[in-house]
Amino acid sequence: MSVSTAAADQSVCAPLPVLGRDVTVPLVTGGEVTYAALDYAASAPALQRVWDDVAAYAPYYGSVHRGAGYLSQLSTDLFENARVTVAEFLDCRADDQVVFTRSTTDSLNLLARALPADCQVFVFETEHHASLLPWQDVARVTYLNAPRTPAQAVQTLERALAARDPYGPALVCVTGASNVTGELWPVRELAAAAHAHGARIVLDAAQLAPHHPVSVRDLDVDWVAFSGHKLYAPFGSGVLAGRADWLREAEPYLAGGGASRKVTRREDGGVTVEWHESAARHEAGSPNVIGVYSIASACKALTEAGWDTLVAREQHLIAKVREGLADVPEVKILSLFGDDAPRVGVISFVVEGWNSSHFAAALSAEYGIGVRDGLFCAHPLVRTLLGTDPQTQGECGAPEAAPGEKSLNAIRVSFGAGTPDEHVDRFVAAVKELVTEGAKWTYRTEEGRCVPVR
Repeated sequence: MSVSTAAADQSVCAPLPVLGRDVTVPLVTGGEVTYAALDYAASAPALQRVWDDVAAYAPYYGSVHRGAGYLSQLSTDLFENARVTVAEFLDCRADDQVVFTRSTTDSLNLLARALPADCQVFVFETEHHASLLPWQDVARVTYLNAPRTPAQAVQTLERALAARDPYGPALVCVTGASNVTGELWPVRELAAAAHAHGARIVLDAAQLAPHHPVSVRDLDVDWVAFSGHKLYAPFGSGVLAGRADWLREAEPYLAGGGASRKVTRREDGGVTVEWHESAARHEAGSPNVIGVYSIASACKALTEAGWDTLVAREQHLIAKVREGLADVPEVKILSLFGDDAPRVGVISFVVEGWNSSHFAAALSAEYGIGVRDGLFCAHPLVRTLLGTDPQTQGECGAPEAAPGEKSLNAIRVSFGAGTPDEHVDRFVAAVKELVTEGAKWTYRTEEGRCVPVR
């Protein structure tokens, strides 16, 4: 389905029902308005389908893997069937493991603790902190400069890998879609480069999986990580899926019940532990069965909705926002790969003469629109895009940068399968009105945040 067809056929491309779609919020100027949730890149609202599935299961909630009773057996089956659903959603290989975690951050920290000795990690400075930071205390890390084209990203990685010790283990970590610009990264080409040089690759799919199908086989990545709370499921659940050998050979991420297969006392007073070799090895403790079931439900809902339809509708929304912002000369959209780069529904921008925190606060307080401002847990990338000094910061009550000067942080609008056209239309109209007429209210800095004066 083409984007133009998707835009025309709203019956096919209606937004998926999500929780909170009818919530109203007060405005500082008086009255209430339906809340426009445009911060999907941080946390997407839960799909109504997911919430309904969880509610239907809730009366049958029971312990997992440990109980002989009916509810425990049912919960165990649900938990393990969710593992199968996620493997199918990611098109995993037959011998891949699906490990349930708390989040993308948790998944990548788990993998970091499973790296072989003397492993070298290669990661671009453009990564979210979840994939930028876990490696530095457990491996030799090479931070790669921000590329300006997808081809340059591949070339940069190839040069770095060619210069490494060819006999030691190596891992490349790369995002699928930027949480700042929304731009898609050349994952398949980066995976080919990694494998050609004897390295493995892990894909941070936190921003990709909610917007596009992710195939482990097609992309030829070794692992993929993502979070439930960005995939239209509630907080507190995540996935690390991929090759089993490094995970099986590593010490458990957490030591405790469930990870251990057999524990015996030794004559010297200590204990000897045999750990599981399955995914349970890294899932110690009572698992978050509701969170896991929520992820599986979201995977099914997105698959059944049809990726062609979902992607086409999102591209329609992206075009609306970008075209609307292009009509405002004071707005500059941030981009690493250029305006024509394929992207998901994540757009960051600055407004000339405005403090970004002030602008975002006004969108919320005066229009009921929720966006995000700041550096988006991707400080090196945003500062590269803005060309700013990390030691500088803006004040809420005054413009953070005078006309012609560099902005110190940015504003991010993000959306997805549950976003109606009306929300992005309101957002574009609000941006235009704020730029031309200014804020209607007074704001001040409180605990580092820009807030309306009450």
